[in-house]
Amino acid sequence: MSRTRFTRRLPAAAAAAGLALAVAACGGGSSSTDEAAPAAADQLKPNADLSQQTLDITVWDGYTPKELPEKAKAELKIKDVQIQTHDTNETAMTKLTAPGDSGIDVAFVSGQYAQALNEQGLLEPIHHELIPNLANLYPEATQLSYDKGNKYSVPYTWGTTGICYRSDLVKNEPTSWNDLLKPPAWADKKVTMLATERWLALPALKSLGYSINTDKDEELEKAKELLMSQKQHLLRYDDTTFGDRLISGEAVMAEAWDGWCPTTDPKGNIKFAVPKEGSDLWVDTMVIMKSSKNKEAAHALLNYILSPEIHSWAAENINYKVPNKAAMEKVTIAKGSLLGITPAELLNGEAAIDLGQASTKYSRLQQDVTAS
Repeated sequence: MSRTRFTRRLPAAAAAAGLALAVAACGGGSSSTDEAAPAAADQLKPNADLSQQTLDITVWDGYTPKELPEKAKAELKIKDVQIQTHDTNETAMTKLTAPGDSGIDVAFVSGQYAQALNEQGLLEPIHHELIPNLANLYPEATQLSYDKGNKYSVPYTWGTTGICYRSDLVKNEPTSWNDLLKPPAWADKKVTMLATERWLALPALKSLGYSINTDKDEELEKAKELLMSQKQHLLRYDDTTFGDRLISGEAVMAEAWDGWCPTTDPKGNIKFAVPKEGSDLWVDTMVIMKSSKNKEAAHALLNYILSPEIHSWAAENINYKVPNKAAMEKVTIAKGSLLGITPAELLNGEAAIDLGQASTKYSRLQQDVTAS
């Protein structure tokens, strides 16, 4: 099994501000799914000649099989399929919200970003009759809080955030976010935290009993105080190499996305725990742009990706669970792998939603906390 390292989250404080401004430029931002004003569905032809259509896709590098374009062309008879890559959600949003036609037909973005795009009328509603493989999804994957019923997005991967740790180096196995936020003396300078805005704030917010979607100034200020007091005890903020630091023993605990916690390391001493205060449910999705002139081909592609043979690739190659029951049944789960976390367990997590202009509050928090 290969492990692809890529940045799927916003990498810097300015990114969340950029998202809020990009969305605002398209007409504002809402933090409530009830306020969404999706575009009306176009009339599509179930038997459209796909050989006259082309597809441009934007996706994180390494997030789909390299041979996907050629396979889709051969299997679906689409005239041409081109892949563009983005390194972060923010980069994708810059493409998708720029004035005029982005030229993108299908985009891969995280759930709250799909919500933001939909609220601005930039997404084509999903025509379920053109994607029969939606039946392969777990029932839980049709009830995601940012898009219940998969009205404008199709989930591709999902997971949660927790504590990744060396079971042979900790004196007590962590069960609480406070084990990271207020590390014991034996873990001093041996703890890492995610630096990305919403995930930097997550442990403190959950420890204090707050929502990860709060926009209340007083709650964010208390979270900031907790994170500032933790700072002197950290090894570093680390979104990409924490697994390597755990393997080497430089770190003993790390805030981590489940798919990047190396629990299948041959030594078997790296574990993962979801703290008792709870965590998140993150989802990466596929969406079809309203501006696409190739919507039938776009739906055919999503249906193809949801086939067990194609969708299982993500679990097998990037170690992220897929919300596709038929696909997961094809995956051999290695000893210690977190791929066995069940949909019911994932849904215990709180889904992040788009916060519109309030996202800038998390940018300021991140800047203040991580500044040297």
